[in-house]
Amino acid sequence: MTAATGSATGSAFDRLHPALQHHIVNSLGWRSLRPLQEATIAPILRGEHAILLAPTAGGKTEAAAFPVLSRMLSERWDGLSVLYICPIKAPLNNLEPRLAYYAGLLGRRVALWHGDVGPGRKARLGADPPDILLTTPESLEVMLVSKRIDHRRLFANLRCVIIDEVHAFAGDDRGWHLMYVLERLGYIAGRELQRLGLSATVGNPEQLCDWLAAGFAQPRSVIDPPTDAGAAPEIALDWVGNLRNAALIISRLHRGEKRLVFCDSRSRVEALAIELRGLGVSTYVSHSCLSLEERHAAETAFSQGQDCVIVATSTLELGIDVGDLDRVIQIDAPGTVSSFLQRIGRTGRRAGTARNCLFLITREEAFLPAVGLLQLWSEGFVELIEPPPLPLHIFAQQIMALALQESGITRADWPAWLGRLPGLARVEPKELIQIFDFMRETEILHSDQGLVGIGRSGERQFGAKHFMELFSVFVSPPSIQVFHGRQQIGEVHQSTFILKEEGPAVLTLGGRSWATKFIDWPRRNAYVEPTELHGRSQWLSAGQPLHVILCQAVARVLGREDNPHEDGVAFSRRALEKMAALREEFDWVEPGKTFLVVYAHDRILWWTFAGRLLNAAMADALAGEAVKVAADNLAVSFTGAVDPASLKKAIAETILAETAKLELPLDDGFIAELKFGECLPEALREREMAERFDVSKGLAVLRRAPVIIIRGHEAPVFP
Repeated sequence: MTAATGSATGSAFDRLHPALQHHIVNSLGWRSLRPLQEATIAPILRGEHAILLAPTAGGKTEAAAFPVLSRMLSERWDGLSVLYICPIKAPLNNLEPRLAYYAGLLGRRVALWHGDVGPGRKARLGADPPDILLTTPESLEVMLVSKRIDHRRLFANLRCVIIDEVHAFAGDDRGWHLMYVLERLGYIAGRELQRLGLSATVGNPEQLCDWLAAGFAQPRSVIDPPTDAGAAPEIALDWVGNLRNAALIISRLHRGEKRLVFCDSRSRVEALAIELRGLGVSTYVSHSCLSLEERHAAETAFSQGQDCVIVATSTLELGIDVGDLDRVIQIDAPGTVSSFLQRIGRTGRRAGTARNCLFLITREEAFLPAVGLLQLWSEGFVELIEPPPLPLHIFAQQIMALALQESGITRADWPAWLGRLPGLARVEPKELIQIFDFMRETEILHSDQGLVGIGRSGERQFGAKHFMELFSVFVSPPSIQVFHGRQQIGEVHQSTFILKEEGPAVLTLGGRSWATKFIDWPRRNAYVEPTELHGRSQWLSAGQPLHVILCQAVARVLGREDNPHEDGVAFSRRALEKMAALREEFDWVEPGKTFLVVYAHDRILWWTFAGRLLNAAMADALAGEAVKVAADNLAVSFTGAVDPASLKKAIAETILAETAKLELPLDDGFIAELKFGECLPEALREREMAERFDVSKGLAVLRRAPVIIIRGHEAPVFP
């Protein structure tokens, strides 16, 4: 490119509108575009749908925005023509000044619309829409149903939708909700909206692109040009034993630098912040329960300061600018390699610096998952993004939203509005009609001379605060608050409690074992009392069940003999000692095999390395009156009179046979608490839950592994 003309002969840059070329060169002072930004120009200008892939801070926003702005000028788009959608509000706040500057150079306007934007400002935007609107899916839904907004006028000129962090949507029901909202917006606009998804590295980008633009006429593609990987990342792991020791190390290491620390829960964020402040460290916190003002104050102070720490949940995993970051520190381990890549990508943005992450392992049960995660990373593995199957309850939610939006619908109306019925291609039309009729029969919907609106039951269940319960459900994290009396002692992933168990579920929190007394699923609270029973095995997570792929990686780590440093991870002396002790204890582990280990005449563990959900399904299938069977992430335990050879035969016939079918024993209260599950006939609700907790893929991995019997081994801690 040349500063005088803003042209680059023979490059994709030449295809951009001349005014945009001029400002990229002269107003922004850019000498060149990044590979992704060059690669996106031609397909986006052709109106294609696309997934744009690049590491964190890889220029994805500009890669989508520049050619879209070029189309806006060349094709004379008028009114609100582009939506820019993020999973949460904070990245939108962060992006708005940058996108407003780019658009303003071209005489176009950008605006924000989400829950923190006041009603007066929203009224002005509705009367005089911007060219680009930054928003969330839930805010779009509210705009569609609001009586104060003329949604047909507001969205009539829509042309394009840019979805940032698209992988964060696609893996859960928020993605299906977004797809249905986009179907309705496309129906209002009367055209196929161009869909552009921005993402960091994912394991199955082609499938993600198919999910984003399934059934459309325009071509779709994954745009993922080669990029310079930069310096090798600096990854280190230390075993510190508790949160107080972690705070001590953070206070002493990297003084004078700006450090971002990730924890797995809000309660751990607050606890670590207290410890750090007690050690004189300038500390800020960020999590979803803070007020808007507190979050903004913390992020602003952190972005402008030096020699400070911000402690956060996964909310800061997404692309919020917290300034020139020096270090990322991870307390224990994130749940996925994808999350790890997002977090490490916050560092190494200055020339001459490398991406970095220090793992500080504070709990016994977190050590092996952390090492297994780094094993997967060293192998180049990234999780597949798999949308949850059969979103029948989202279909029911959309029927109610349409009834509000249109002040009543007929049975003939919804097929046009919901278009391609995302996620429901395998569902028979008569089953969708069955849901519609069931909602009328149960008075969730009310029919008056063929016009269907919200019924008495629907009003009672979802009508509070202008039906906000109908739209805000998808943003709540799947966590359960754990209480002893009135005192909250922590929070865990909801999967901790979803399985039926004989007697109370036992978990470990705060270094103590707790027996579950009662789970209030609607309020997402669990009430516990102290117990002398052992909690989950010391090696295993008492929170979210681990995926079979991660557990298999743990087996590979235990079965190796080389130094962990060879994978590019620097283990501290304490971590090396911990790893050596674990390998000695599990010296019989060989990847690709499972083991029946006899610890006593009445105690056998089947070490499957298959994850808690698959292990629970297998434990349920093998349970008998004379034997107590329990499951955790790495093993299934058998207590009682059981012969190893007979057990091996039972496993072969009941579990490993190709004809064997397993079902996960789900807690009845959890099934009933499926959001909008009350809108579904019981058979369809159970079918949806069965498909969502299908263990067949993990079972296929296990069926390739022979069962080996080992006798007379020292027993580990296990429930």
